[in-house]
Amino acid sequence: MPPVVILFLVYAFAMLAVVGLTLPLVISEAVEAPVSLSGVIDMLLLAYLIFTITMVLQRKQAGYALALGLASVGLTLIFLPPEGGALLILVGPLRWPAFIVAIILILGLRRPSARTWFSEP
Repeated sequence: MPPVVILFLVYAFAMLAVVGLTLPLVISEAVEAPVSLSGVIDMLLLAYLIFTITMVLQRKQAGYALALGLASVGLTLIFLPPEGGALLILVGPLRWPAFIVAIILILGLRRPSARTWFSEP
């Protein structure tokens, strides 16, 4: 397994932990409204994370594109508004490190050694 794939898995599991830490906020919102934008986004991200981690661990070719897509999610943390509420308190200090790791992952996953690792059809 190339080192960049190991870094990606650490990054993906860290994102999974952050999503898990934000779930109590979503559950508290569900008392007031059964469907909320933050709840839908959390559930979509949770499903995307689990599916991507599974595909990467199985070395599937589709996992390569999913891994690049998940790595690009770290780029969006830079654009969080300053009044982001609880999410910003949780993720705010990690914005720039996540941005740098996302750039490293995107560049690293595009290398031939990482691309050939995703060999299962």
